[in-house]
Amino acid sequence: MHGPLGEVTETDPAAVAAFIGNQGTGHKVPHRLACRVLGVSESWSYKWRDKPTAARQVRRGQLADAIRQVFEDSGGTYGSPKVWLVLVREGWRVSVNTVARLMAELGLAGRKIRRRRGLTRPGKRPAAPDFVRRDFTADAPDQVWCGDMTESTTSEGKLYLATVIDLFSRRLLGYAMGERHDADLVVASLHMAAATRGGDVSGVIFHNDRGSEGGFN
Repeated sequence: MHGPLGEVTETDPAAVAAFIGNQGTGHKVPHRLACRVLGVSESWSYKWRDKPTAARQVRRGQLADAIRQVFEDSGGTYGSPKVWLVLVREGWRVSVNTVARLMAELGLAGRKIRRRRGLTRPGKRPAAPDFVRRDFTADAPDQVWCGDMTESTTSEGKLYLATVIDLFSRRLLGYAMGERHDADLVVASLHMAAATRGGDVSGVIFHNDRGSEGGFN
């Protein structure tokens, strides 16, 4: 297919209509003349002018498949900007708006990853004195330990992890996991930390955020 009014071998109606339009914009051929030479009516040309060509439809289908694959590879977490970035890296020439529109048509929406959240909650009992005074550093091992409690959602339900680290080395000394976030879990993590240090932990300051699980600082 070339012009002005050259060979036309394309049988796709949308492509023929696009060819007629190109004769006017590219070669100044009147629309009526182009239609008459090609044996089509002007109304037919207008009908197919804005229709997608077969080639565009094929590419659109391929792009939709690529989008779906990237989305599935991400575990259903990628939104249109990240999907678009992956496609561009793979060699696709497409706009982020087109990707967003196709994802909406395909019913693909990235989901947010649920982050583990801290579980420290204020207790009813008076808090112990804060010996570290918000200074989470230490000059030597076994001066200050720090405890924390986090929640993790698993396929079997929620689990809670209590940890103890040495603020000097940032080394994990003890941990305990259970189905309830309570003082017993904190104590179990402390027992493991003490065992890691050989059992003699006299003089160590243990800091735990002012939560009902620890009940102490």
